[in-house]
Amino acid sequence: MSFSYALAFAAGAVQARLDSAMAGLADVPVVHAMRYAAHGGKRLRGFLVLESARLHGLDPVQVVSAAAAVEALHAYSLIHDDLPCMDDDDLRRGLPTVHVKWDQATAVLAGDALQTLAFELLCDPVLGGAEVRLALVASLARASGAEGMVLGQALDIAAEQATVPLTLAEITHLQAGKTGALIRWSAEAGAVLAGADPAAMGRYATALGLAFQIADDILDVTGDAAKAGKRLGKDAAAGKATFVSLLGLDGARARAGALVAEAEAALTPYGAGAETLIEAARFVIAREH
Repeated sequence: MSFSYALAFAAGAVQARLDSAMAGLADVPVVHAMRYAAHGGKRLRGFLVLESARLHGLDPVQVVSAAAAVEALHAYSLIHDDLPCMDDDDLRRGLPTVHVKWDQATAVLAGDALQTLAFELLCDPVLGGAEVRLALVASLARASGAEGMVLGQALDIAAEQATVPLTLAEITHLQAGKTGALIRWSAEAGAVLAGADPAAMGRYATALGLAFQIADDILDVTGDAAKAGKRLGKDAAAGKATFVSLLGLDGARARAGALVAEAEAALTPYGAGAETLIEAARFVIAREH
């Protein structure tokens, strides 16, 4: 299966599952905002769940609730990240952000509701026995909370207020939480669902997540805002330390390429079956948005 086909399949399957999960909710602004925020995007995290499941012998259709869960949680994080008290962005995927289209209170509540929906989706009996589902819930809580994504965001906010720019090691640690934690959870989920050792997928995802963030930093400098669907250049304007500011464009590109090679090497135990995941790693640093 080609990467482009697998990514498109994941996007469709995840959207259908999210739509069904929200179909019976009340006809109120907060639900409209949830649906708005949970629509579209690359669905890379959902793809990683489905593809890692396939790699471990599971039918991707069987585990789509887990893929939808991480995408619901990612959508919540973007809503909150865009708020004036965070990054204060007015565009996301080329459209007004949730707090701009509605208001800040609705945005906070829509994010909160998508976060809880993520954990509800992980309780789907189709995913397997109670022990497996509990492992997924616990690991996603760690990846998204004060040990992972939330920690990374908090460190990012603190860095904006600091008088001394972050070092390369500090930025790497920050991004391992803010961006990398959910990517790692997604890649490991298939192994967890199959009762297999997730170590190799964890190594793959750690390299992939960092390469993804370096690519984002490069796009913030060189990208096209129309293709990105959001405003670019904010990091440089704020004097914020990034992989590009510390390594330079060429150095950042070289580091991202090296990380893709690390990701590919981690998949060696899976042989030819991992080709789609290898393509995903290459896509991460070649994308335009």
